[in-house]
Amino acid sequence: MKNKVLVVDDEQSIVTLLQYNLEQAGFEVITAMDGEAGKQLAEIESPDLIVLDLMLPKLDGLEVCKLLRQDKIMTPILMLTAKDDEFDRILGLELGADDYMVKPFSPREVIARVKAILRRTQVQTENAGEKVNRDSKIKIGKLTIYPEKYEAHINGNLLMLTLKEFELLLYLGQNQGRVATRDQLLSAVWDYDFAGDTRIVDVHIAHLREKIEEETKRPVYIKTVRGLGYKIEAQ
Repeated sequence: MKNKVLVVDDEQSIVTLLQYNLEQAGFEVITAMDGEAGKQLAEIESPDLIVLDLMLPKLDGLEVCKLLRQDKIMTPILMLTAKDDEFDRILGLELGADDYMVKPFSPREVIARVKAILRRTQVQTENAGEKVNRDSKIKIGKLTIYPEKYEAHINGNLLMLTLKEFELLLYLGQNQGRVATRDQLLSAVWDYDFAGDTRIVDVHIAHLREKIEEETKRPVYIKTVRGLGYKIEAQ
C-alpha cells in the first residue's frame, strides 16, 4: 500500500513539482492550496505525512500545525518556509512540526526528508519466523516507554508526543544515565545534516519536559549537563 502524502502550498508551481516527484517516488499525493482546506484534508484523509507551507491564505501553516496538534492529530509534518528565519523555524517546531525545509529546495531533498520521517513513523512488523515482543518497555521511574508501539506513558497516562519528541525520548531512555551531547542527539534522531543547528534539540527537550515534568525548571527526568548535553534518569 502506498504512503499518502498531503501537500499544502498556495503556489501551484510548487504543488505541481512536489506532486509529480512524490508520485514518481511511489507516493499517493493529495493537495490543498490554502490552510483551511489543508486542515480539512488532514482530518478526513488521514495522510501518512503532511508537507505544509508556512505562508498560506485563510490559515497559515503555523496555525494549521497548532490546530492539528490540539485535536490530537499527530501526523508527521514537514514544514516549508520561504524565510531563512530562525524564529519561524523554531516556532514551527515548538508548535509540533517534525521537520522543516527552507525554500528553494530540490525535489530530491524533499523526497529524502519525507522518506526519513516515514521510516521513523512506521513500526516494524513481524518478519516471517520472527516474533516481535510488543510488550518490551523501558521503565524510568513513573515514565514508561514502549519502543514497538511508539508510545510513552507517565503515571499510567498516555503522552501525546510528536514523532521527533518520541524518538528523542526513546534515545535518551535507551541510554539511561548516560550524557548525550546535542550533536550526538542530532545524529541519532535526525538522520541527515542539520549543519550543527543544535537549537532544534533544545526545543524538543523543552517540549518533552512540558509533557513529562511536573516542574519544568526543576526536572526530575531529563537533566541538563552543563557544557555537555542531556541525560535521562529518575531520582
